[in-house]
Amino acid sequence: MSERWFDDLPEHDPNDPEAVERALRRQERAARRQGSGSRRAARAPERGNGRPRGPGAGPRPRGTGGGGPRKGRLVVLGAGVLGLIVVAWFIFALFQPFKGDGTGEPFRINIPQGDSVGQIGDLLAEKDVISNATLFELRATLSGKRGDLNHGVHEFREDMSYGAAIEELTKTTARRTITVTIPEGLSRSETAGVVEAAGIPGDYMAASVRSKGFDPNDYGAQGRAKNLEGFLFPATYELKPNATVKDLVAQQLGAFEDNIAGVNMKHARSKNLTVYDVLTIASMVEREVAVPKERRTVAAVIYNRLKMGEPLGIDATIRFALDNWSEPLTESDLDTDTPYNTRRNAGLPPGPIGNPGLASIEAVAQPAKTDVWLYVVKPGGCGEHVFSSSLEEHNANVEKYQQAQAEAGGSPTEC
Repeated sequence: MSERWFDDLPEHDPNDPEAVERALRRQERAARRQGSGSRRAARAPERGNGRPRGPGAGPRPRGTGGGGPRKGRLVVLGAGVLGLIVVAWFIFALFQPFKGDGTGEPFRINIPQGDSVGQIGDLLAEKDVISNATLFELRATLSGKRGDLNHGVHEFREDMSYGAAIEELTKTTARRTITVTIPEGLSRSETAGVVEAAGIPGDYMAASVRSKGFDPNDYGAQGRAKNLEGFLFPATYELKPNATVKDLVAQQLGAFEDNIAGVNMKHARSKNLTVYDVLTIASMVEREVAVPKERRTVAAVIYNRLKMGEPLGIDATIRFALDNWSEPLTESDLDTDTPYNTRRNAGLPPGPIGNPGLASIEAVAQPAKTDVWLYVVKPGGCGEHVFSSSLEEHNANVEKYQQAQAEAGGSPTEC
């Protein structure tokens, strides 16, 4: 400060001692503020380690926290991304945005009364309607429809979304019926597959062994009937939604009784044939005939061969014994030791090999009047046969068939 210190003071009245004192205090405060700022600037480089860092001080040492904050942030970020992927997968699997009403032809499934959501899910997964029973149950819960699923018969397709399956199950089934068509001539084992596909619950094979109130001996079975084969009338049946295979069998037997009552068995009885025998022959006619007009003629062939004591030679009886209705029969198959082998055994097989329809039953009850006892497939005849009453004529027909087969390089019977 200069000797003329008062020259540095702000403008004031030199003759006013109080003004001079105030000016001095202001100047002191300003000096203190300036000194404090200088000290802060001098200490700034010492932040961090408490030591100044010059050009030769080297790199600052890193911490020992497993990679430091940066690595920790990467771990957290990775966990977050993984969590998002899992959540996205779960939502995708649960809501299935690319699935809908399923694929293929619709089929019916009967949902038993009292089944839980989990049991329904297991049933649908078993039938390939949905992909996962647990996710189905969770979806039903989240959608608030867990308590809205109805028992009874519902229509589904394979590979449906959970939402589509749940939507179907929320529909009422009170007015629905189960429709099942049993084709003519099928055996019990074949019919069982048709019944299962229709969604009728229960074991058809077990239900069709016997039925209360129906006795095959009333129709001349004479203790030969081991089950209801031959009596399970083929037709289209309408069943209640909660019907079982026992209900179907009861309807089939009822339809048989209604239809057989109108068949005239006078000619068959004159040949010492019972109704059970007629059913047995009719079941073979169903397998041998592709053209309806030939039913009565094929029936006549069987009558004539029985009269002659000739084996019937109908391979469908062997197929019945082997339960093989689709694969080619081998030589060993044809030589199978069974009473159903009509190549080796004369007479009728022990019982029906299927369940004939009314047309075949009537054809056997009233066969054609002819002496033919042999037949072979007619080449190019769309399933027709060529009939003959002598072995020489039959052999000639067989030769024609074999020649046509050689020229065709396979079966010559295609239309």
